[in-house]
Amino acid sequence: MKVEEVMTENPVTCMPDTSIQQAARWMVDGDCGALPVIDIDNKPLGVITDRDITCRIVAQGKDPYSLHVDDAMTHSTATVYRDTDLEDCRDLMEENQVRRMIVIDDDGTVCGMVSQADLAQHMQAEDTAELVREVSSHTRTPSMIH
Repeated sequence: MKVEEVMTENPVTCMPDTSIQQAARWMVDGDCGALPVIDIDNKPLGVITDRDITCRIVAQGKDPYSLHVDDAMTHSTATVYRDTDLEDCRDLMEENQVRRMIVIDDDGTVCGMVSQADLAQHMQAEDTAELVREVSSHTRTPSMIH
């Protein structure tokens, strides 16, 4: 199976100058915990998560109404191509210790998001347990994956 068969297609995205409040509203409206951050050409620059907003803005006592995505986003992100095998995607998530990956087309533009939950629905229980264990065991800065 390929990533494109399980990913969320055309995810809501934002730009670095999007307000924190707007990004949070889009997460609520889209029932998601992460938005790919893109440039003007729809190329991934990073990701902003609900946890980023909580830990880097709210918990630090910063005003979320005056700040932008660039103030809280993770500037590096793990990516995978839409035609990547699920097993390879799982391995990359484990290696980079991330719960979500941005999916890109051959031209490098964002076309989807794939999460641990997406993979878990199509993997054996043992593989799912291994993925969760490996991703949760350490904290690492993700890198661009192709």
